[in-house]
Amino acid sequence: MYAVIALFDAVLEQRIKRIWEDLESNEISYYANEVEDRVPHITLASYKEVSVTDFIKEMEAFYKDKRKIQVEFQALGSFINTKTLFYSPTVTKELMELHSNHHSYFASFQKGEESVYLPGKWVPHCTLANRLSEEKLKEAYGHCLNISGRLEGEINRIGLIRVDSSKHAPVIYSKSLIEL
Repeated sequence: MYAVIALFDAVLEQRIKRIWEDLESNEISYYANEVEDRVPHITLASYKEVSVTDFIKEMEAFYKDKRKIQVEFQALGSFINTKTLFYSPTVTKELMELHSNHHSYFASFQKGEESVYLPGKWVPHCTLANRLSEEKLKEAYGHCLNISGRLEGEINRIGLIRVDSSKHAPVIYSKSLIEL
């Protein structure tokens, strides 16, 4: 499986990684280390199979003139019946347009697949922990609810990752976005 992800500036990325590390050091969640190469992100789209060379060529063309997007996380949430905890960004016009325009441009790659990342189904989020017991979910929620300081930065790159069954999810391509 492949996914297109929105990546963050170094400061925001490190803040989220510190939260992952705090959850691990408090023995609440090991999310950060469950998959090698995991980086904080917001998933924009997923695809079962793609021709990587063709897809990257299209990403290069589509994202060549796309601007960085300010992002701020103000909500903490969980998907029903998943025991997944995430930060949800403020849904801005720019974020919605990025998502919608991506899906319009890359529609030919979707091949009738059902995906929670499609327009009309998408809940933008950055995962903090998943596959938690009910008790650990409550603990993680309490821990993350008390994080001080604003969690904000910018989406500065778009990446393509390959998720495989061997617990790897490397970024196989990324494209920097242009200045705001």
